[in-house]
Amino acid sequence: MTFTSDLLVLHGSTVMLRTVREDDAARLTEILAEPEVARWWPRYDLDRVGADFLDAPHTVVFAIEVGGEVVGSVQYVEEPARDYRHASIDVFLHPAWHGRGLGTDAVRTVARHLVHDRGHHRLAIEPAVANEKAIRTYRRVGFRPVGVMHQYERDAEGGWRDCLLMELLASDLT
Repeated sequence: MTFTSDLLVLHGSTVMLRTVREDDAARLTEILAEPEVARWWPRYDLDRVGADFLDAPHTVVFAIEVGGEVVGSVQYVEEPARDYRHASIDVFLHPAWHGRGLGTDAVRTVARHLVHDRGHHRLAIEPAVANEKAIRTYRRVGFRPVGVMHQYERDAEGGWRDCLLMELLASDLT
């Protein structure tokens, strides 16, 4: 990990994660507009990307880079209460980069940061139950299903969809 002023950089096996910058907003909006991404991350425009990725005070957001190109984003939120301390992760990648292990590398890299550098003993992630690709990715990192959260998040049509709560204990990090 490297700190350069407010810039945090984490290196995975194939990806580099760096704190998202204002000039990433257009690229992230473009990725979020891809139908395969928008299915799971609906209704993002430039304003919402700014609010959710650049101005979210309790969320740490990274751009995922491969060879200097932004190919997606991974983020985390920490629960600060001592008796409930844990972190939650979320990630998306441009579909052209799917199937190359980049999502696994990005999630594993941020998970290692959260466990080794931030001191978390437990991490959570909540993919849509129907998002089988994401669930396989998270299993490869060591996340295990805990249970289904019914009507947990809005889908692209504005209805509710179920999500799978998955957790990773520090001792299970691969």
